[in-house]
Amino acid sequence: MDTKSKILNGAEELFFKYGIKSVTMEDIAKHLGISKKTIYQFYSDKNELVEIFMAERLKENEHECRLIAKNAANVIEIFFALMEHLGVMFSNMNPKLFYDLQKYHPTTWKLFKQFKEGFIELMVQDSLKRGMKEGFVRKDINTKIIARLRMEEVEMGFNPELFPPNKFKIIDVQLALLDHFLHGVCTLKGHKLINKHKQVTEEE
Repeated sequence: MDTKSKILNGAEELFFKYGIKSVTMEDIAKHLGISKKTIYQFYSDKNELVEIFMAERLKENEHECRLIAKNAANVIEIFFALMEHLGVMFSNMNPKLFYDLQKYHPTTWKLFKQFKEGFIELMVQDSLKRGMKEGFVRKDINTKIIARLRMEEVEMGFNPELFPPNKFKIIDVQLALLDHFLHGVCTLKGHKLINKHKQVTEEE
């Protein structure tokens, strides 16, 4: 791994563990056992590090999401696989990361919003349409509105004022919101498949 990538990976480790605001360039240098001067040879400041880190993360996530949608047997499997993928990330992430991003790094937050409102929202729309054809999603819903609602649910789950980190785990919040969403959009046939995935036995 080259020095530039090593710095980016080291910064990412600290951002995920402590959030962004509390991590300094000196912290990153100490974490990697290098000088701050070495970091500044590749990155002008922490803001640039954050922007590149997020751009790389979004690129990776887009690739993973496309693979999930391509390989999933049905729409229910898509949503559960996506949540499993995100769950791995959430389990290693300090909830402050998204809050710090929104408050202190507006340019990078805009990048995240564009990804969310562009690629992810369209993916949710396409998945819902696929689910309608499969008979798992109700045909009377407006996919554009419901996809946007889903995006707002996900973002709401990161709000520390609504879900304080000392009382809620991000993954628990996101799973609860996903469960609520799926039961709202799915047909009875879809509900049965959800229960099968959750290994739940429910009376008719």
